[in-house]
Amino acid sequence: MADFTLQEKRIADDDVEHGVLSKEETSRSPSFTPDESLAASASLIKRQDLRIVPLSASIYFLCYLDRSNIGNAKILNASAGHSMLTETGMTNHQFTIALMIFLVAYGLFEVPSNILLKKLRPSRWIAFLMFSWGAITVGLGGANSYAAVTGVRFLLGVFEAGLLRVSFILASATLAGAFGGAIAYGIGNGMDQVSRLSAWRWLFIIEGIPSCASAVLVWFFLPDYPETVGWLSAEEKELARKRLEVEGSKGGDKAMSWEDAKVTLLDWRLYGHYLIYFGISTPFSSLSLFTPSITAGLGYADLRAQLMTVPPYAVAYVISILTSYSADRFNSRALHSAALSAIGAAGFLASAVLPADAYLSRYGCLIVAASGAFACIPPLLGWLSANIFSTAATGLAIALNIGLGGAPGQIAGVWIYKADEAKKGYPTGHWVNAALLFGVAAGCIALRLYYGWRNRKMLKVNGGVVLEGVRLFAY
Repeated sequence: MADFTLQEKRIADDDVEHGVLSKEETSRSPSFTPDESLAASASLIKRQDLRIVPLSASIYFLCYLDRSNIGNAKILNASAGHSMLTETGMTNHQFTIALMIFLVAYGLFEVPSNILLKKLRPSRWIAFLMFSWGAITVGLGGANSYAAVTGVRFLLGVFEAGLLRVSFILASATLAGAFGGAIAYGIGNGMDQVSRLSAWRWLFIIEGIPSCASAVLVWFFLPDYPETVGWLSAEEKELARKRLEVEGSKGGDKAMSWEDAKVTLLDWRLYGHYLIYFGISTPFSSLSLFTPSITAGLGYADLRAQLMTVPPYAVAYVISILTSYSADRFNSRALHSAALSAIGAAGFLASAVLPADAYLSRYGCLIVAASGAFACIPPLLGWLSANIFSTAATGLAIALNIGLGGAPGQIAGVWIYKADEAKKGYPTGHWVNAALLFGVAAGCIALRLYYGWRNRKMLKVNGGVVLEGVRLFAY
């Protein structure tokens, strides 16, 4: 999303409730006493949230819908011989390659896209990306071969790269998963062979059009920076600017220098975040793309399998919203992520050890696994963002988190649910995801302990006082 969108949202609770923006700091805001400034800051955050969060969440909702619908298309109307695999002549292996190609492009273009986001107006760049990926999704409905599907998926990865994510906005991914299953069920039940087009083709067409149309709204209504919006007063703009001096991107900031990039690249603690994100990206990717196949292996056939993908995503969405709020409210992102990833790991572990024909129990485990795996991601991304202390480093560090952690992890995720293990209940996929999520939990706890040690060390050196311009690590 736009820099203003994410940076302002990211520090909302920390500034007012957890001391990142202290009363002494807020007293320097124009025309406010310390208490009045805290109230003004809270009011500003609320106004920004009402303007920005719904639009930002809608963008990511459509992004995820267009990215993951290929998993629904794979099995849609398979019993009638009208599935994507049947009509394009793809094997399961070739389908997996097509999934991987998207992620390769996504990883390669993540950093360049974020650099362009900084150099161009965010509203214009995101609108362009949005229209492009929508048009490409519509085009995927006309693919007739493995080569065509793979080429179009590569382009989709190019244009979806660079879409940053945070907290409530990221929860839109799970909501899109729920809607995706319901939409696929409706299209498969009522539109197969309408105008001599199979339902899977209609799925891409119908889900791609809203992205193209919504790009117009993004072009005109997504704010770029606090200095440029017309719905903030002069005092509110100044207050927003001062808040962003602590953390965030400003419209007048200089471009990132090589020295800025060098500092970010050599900050080894950030690689701890990247490694943790790798561990969660594999379960995220595998569930996003193979949940329809997993439910089809739980005794639910054809269109019924599409419909049964809705509850895991719906529950995960609710859990994501509640835990994102709790993690920000109590300034405890690390422990929330650790607990949620452990819960997700337990769900996958139970799925792996239960008998293949224990359909109902394994379906319950799928809901638990999806809830833990999806819900731990928003606090993780917020935690990384809260521990990047320079404006220039923010875009690069988050892009590296996706490029070095997210993309490789998601590529691994497309391979672990093997088609020839469907009758066995996909044990390999469940075991791998369980192991990685337990690793995420351990990594979160270790990094949390390290940050606590660093904070105590800084406070000891400074006599227990947080000096002006010095920020402690967030938890």
